[in-house]
Amino acid sequence: MNRPPERSRLALGLMSGTSVDGIDVALVRIAPSITANAAHARLENFVTVPFAAAVRAEVLRIAEGAPISPGEISQLNFRLGRIFADAALRACRKFRVSPRRLSVIGSHGQTIFHQGRPSRFLGQPVASTLQIGEPAVIAAITGVTTVGDFRPADMAVGGQGAPLVPFADYLLYRDARRGRAILNIGGIANVTIIPKEASPREVIAFDTGPGNMVIDALVRHFTSGRRTYDAESQMASRGQLLPALLDGLLAAPYFRQAPPKSAGREQYGKAYVEKILAWGRRHRARPEDLVRTATMLTALSIADALHRWVRRRTAISQLIVSGGGARNPLILAQLSAALGGVEVTTTEALGLPGDAKEAFIFALLADQTLLCRPSNLPSATGARRPAILGKICYPPPRSQAQR
Repeated sequence: MNRPPERSRLALGLMSGTSVDGIDVALVRIAPSITANAAHARLENFVTVPFAAAVRAEVLRIAEGAPISPGEISQLNFRLGRIFADAALRACRKFRVSPRRLSVIGSHGQTIFHQGRPSRFLGQPVASTLQIGEPAVIAAITGVTTVGDFRPADMAVGGQGAPLVPFADYLLYRDARRGRAILNIGGIANVTIIPKEASPREVIAFDTGPGNMVIDALVRHFTSGRRTYDAESQMASRGQLLPALLDGLLAAPYFRQAPPKSAGREQYGKAYVEKILAWGRRHRARPEDLVRTATMLTALSIADALHRWVRRRTAISQLIVSGGGARNPLILAQLSAALGGVEVTTTEALGLPGDAKEAFIFALLADQTLLCRPSNLPSATGARRPAILGKICYPPPRSQAQR
């Protein structure tokens, strides 16, 4: 007896990063078998839903370590769950897709704390992570099975809970003829290294350090919030590099720490930016000079990481860039200059808008979770073994009338 062919699935991915600019929503069509290459999954549509200013300010306040009660964290967790759900429904209306057609929603949530390496806590070494935006609320409001809280499962088996992007990078960009580095420059910059003809065990990935986070914070400070990022690197292009400051920043131990490693707002948030501003005041540096130096910090820390940890042992001929940093011409130009012999291009040039990539990935990860398949890469996160990521929240059953 012949079985009927399996149908493709529609999944929705939700992502809000360390910059807290908004919620990226990606609609992804996934073929019955997603095991080998990008042909099995394609982006159908994408939109970014901005945060209300008050919500963004509260998330940033908490993520920067401001004093807060457990009750406030709990309230924000549920409030963000509703905001994520509303963004999903708004996107479905824009895409003209009924939520009932979705097989799953994958929601990364909003990171408010991440410590990938253990430190002593109550007498024991503890690593932990916290993403909020309650997935049970998303499932209840949208009526769609929702997978959230992806990172703890990897950490439970000894990983750092990051980066999780390499699973999809491998599916999308593995190449039989050339090694590739896949770079995402969001708030934090992270890179996935896929050697020629790589197996999953050969993929490595790690956070290189600050991406747009420090640049954006400086721009917001100097424009009193009128601008949230350095569009087309206009501000940095008017500035001059401050070598003494840059050298001091690049001397930080993180850049010499071997992968696997992860970074976040804990290292490069408010306190870090305040140190840069204090240096600028002492040396009477112009705002444009500080922004240019922060831009060079991002580019050169990425280039240094590739030289230090990758190119000595793995041949790469192409660097594929995504995230907000892919639209920063100064960063791209510096990467091209520092990585002689490596072609620098963008995911957009290869058919996937850079802003959509991470939301796209969490749709894929959620789909893998429903299929009970592991989707971390231990070679990237440092985990002792593969893990099925995320927690599944089912929607309330529909009444007979609703069916």
